[in-house]
Amino acid sequence: MIKQIELTLPAYKRGYHIITNLIKAELKDLPKNGLVNLFIKHTSAAITINENADPTVTEDFERFMNKLIPDDDPIYKHTMEGPDDMAAHIKSSNIGQSLTIPITNNKINLGIWQGIYLCEFRNQGGNRKLVITIYY
Repeated sequence: MIKQIELTLPAYKRGYHIITNLIKAELKDLPKNGLVNLFIKHTSAAITINENADPTVTEDFERFMNKLIPDDDPIYKHTMEGPDDMAAHIKSSNIGQSLTIPITNNKINLGIWQGIYLCEFRNQGGNRKLVITIYY
């Protein structure tokens, strides 16, 4: 059996944001065992799992990715939507658009220090849409 939900996230500022509780709020009546797949429907944002306890981790992610993949690099040709345009696409492809998380005992089975991140790479990203697919 498969169940699917589309979730519209609120607009977040550029950076890395822990959205685990927003996801959990949508996951009612999970089966005893199964899988949850999260898919972000955008090419300038991503989702990943990482440290959920220390907020400096999200800050370090932002600084590192901006150093690795800077905005407004003169090598970019695709810049129609501003100086953060192409860098956002490259960052999105490097981190990824989907996650699969096991369901165990009717809950998503994340590690104690793991949280789900929305990675917003645009200065003005707006609302982002996630497709949540539950496999029973």
